[in-house]
Amino acid sequence: MARMRMIQAINAALAEEMERDSKVILFGEDVEASIFGDTRGLLAKFGPERVRNTPISEQALTGIAVGAAAGGYRVVLHMMFSNFIYTGFDAIANQMSKLRLMTGGQITLPITVIANYGAGRSTAAQHSDTPFPLLMNLGGIEVLAPSDALNAKGLLKSAIRSDNPSFFLEPGGRGGDIGEVPDGDEPVPLGKARLLREGTDLSLITAGSMTRMTLLAAQKIEDDLGLSVAVLDLQSLVPLDEAAILETVALTGRAIIIEESRDRCSAASHVAAILADKGFDLLKAPVRRITVPDTAMPYAPSVELPLMPSPGRIIAAAKEVIERKEPK
Repeated sequence: MARMRMIQAINAALAEEMERDSKVILFGEDVEASIFGDTRGLLAKFGPERVRNTPISEQALTGIAVGAAAGGYRVVLHMMFSNFIYTGFDAIANQMSKLRLMTGGQITLPITVIANYGAGRSTAAQHSDTPFPLLMNLGGIEVLAPSDALNAKGLLKSAIRSDNPSFFLEPGGRGGDIGEVPDGDEPVPLGKARLLREGTDLSLITAGSMTRMTLLAAQKIEDDLGLSVAVLDLQSLVPLDEAAILETVALTGRAIIIEESRDRCSAASHVAAILADKGFDLLKAPVRRITVPDTAMPYAPSVELPLMPSPGRIIAAAKEVIERKEPK
């Protein structure tokens, strides 16, 4: 095991997959300069035929990705910020997500789109969105939300090897987090959640940027309220590990879902719907969601940060669901 930052783990996954398969190519906005650090050194290692800067035209980038993948390449497209997905959405929604079905499987589109998401860094409304719901709703698109160095490397390897289009969403501001990463080639299976803490009183279900904060809140709830708290890291939103969600809630009877998209039609809403549809008899209290209000994210930290999920909001919700009396 090696200790490395999340951004280093992502960089290592890209380098290893490009070494493993000569058909893996990387292009996008500032991949040569590597503003975030995740593509640093790859141009020098693999050359301009496989690593290439592009103009700032997301509509062109997503179309190029579809064409190159249909032509036999494994494409890694770096779009920098997740908001830029919106300006490239035609090829994503009408081609990436549909062409495999529309051609009866004659075309596969092994595309991995990398984008940095989330708020809390004063990057303002046009650089702070968490587009989980938008992508989850398309069908035919895999949506991955790594939370640490270990699963960032493993999930990215699985995404690049997948024959389906995948969106690998990097949690904004978390690239410097350090974690243990296996030395060997260990892809993380898509659609498999991780149980980070076992518990019998309350299940906290989370993903991506919210996982570290959720673990801190779980410890605080245990220390202050004396509760046994489970934490489930979803890792993959599409495909989604419904069995793991139901299994952890079966042990606790109470669930709080924490993630960073806006509340209306959020990933948290979908998980809550699964619990209502398939796990209603397991519940001792209503399911709670900790998300972002349905508004654009402001620039000023004094206004931005209160809108974000926080340990305080999780702890307050935990008290509410625990104090709820069980039905007789």
